[in-house]
Amino acid sequence: MVKHIFIVNPHAGKGKGAARILPQIDSVCKARGLDYEIHMTTAPGEGETYTRAQAQTGTHIRFYACGGDGTLYDVFNGVIGCDNAEVACIPMGSGNDFIRLFGDHEQLADIGAQIDGTPVALDVIDCNGKIAINQCSMGFDANVCDKQASFKKIPWLKGESAYVAALLYCFINMKGQDFTIQLDDDPPMTMNVLFCYVGNSRWYGGGFMAAPLAMPDDGLLDVVIVRKDIPKIKFLGLINDYKSGKHLSWDRTYFKRARRVRVSSNNTEVVNVDGEIQYTKHAEMKLLDKAVKFVVPANSTYFADVKSGKISSKRPIEK
Repeated sequence: MVKHIFIVNPHAGKGKGAARILPQIDSVCKARGLDYEIHMTTAPGEGETYTRAQAQTGTHIRFYACGGDGTLYDVFNGVIGCDNAEVACIPMGSGNDFIRLFGDHEQLADIGAQIDGTPVALDVIDCNGKIAINQCSMGFDANVCDKQASFKKIPWLKGESAYVAALLYCFINMKGQDFTIQLDDDPPMTMNVLFCYVGNSRWYGGGFMAAPLAMPDDGLLDVVIVRKDIPKIKFLGLINDYKSGKHLSWDRTYFKRARRVRVSSNNTEVVNVDGEIQYTKHAEMKLLDKAVKFVVPANSTYFADVKSGKISSKRPIEK
């Protein structure tokens, strides 16, 4: 018997998401006679604490992260190391970048399809002890993420528009950062970097395809490093190419797959860990194989698309 626990962020969807989703949860679960409960989070990080306590009971539990990327981050960090736990995502936030690989908003918002979904074992990234399911990054884009939190407080700025506003702000103050980067046991590389992105999946920032070939179950991290050898005005003209995942062909881009990435700096730098911020001089990002079970909803075409090759580590998704 599976217990179904819905972790609901009451502030997601501008505070309106919970009012929409709670009646649906009750209706579907009662009609199916499920053992379920709803937990409303009370503070940032509280969802992680609650999820971990429930997961560590050993009961077979399917957790439903009902919110945005932050809620999903908390739930994944709560279940890590618990084989009895599965994670589904019901999007209520403005970004929801990780789930783009598995379907659109409507497909993942279908509670019945989530209940009938199939768990698949996915890799995760351990970054200085915190777990990222989607990505870690340093440099320009991490600084943008750091600023994005402030812009999101403006009522008329949503996920992607808040990211663009933060991007333009950081663009005005843009400078390269000197990083020493080591991939696995390769010799360390010291370079002036615009950004270093370590992807387990493809999108972040509300729809920017930073790692267009990443797959979250292939046992490898997609490392994308863009050197800072470009004038500001030219970089601004390349943002659309970056958003659509065309930057791997740039001469200034270094792309390689690895299982461990170490980044060091003489200065304290921002590290973006699935939208959560760390400040450090040394970041170690290492892949943990098949460390979590993620539920692919029954109405998703993900498995068929992988089988047909539409989704693969050799081609980006055409959307």
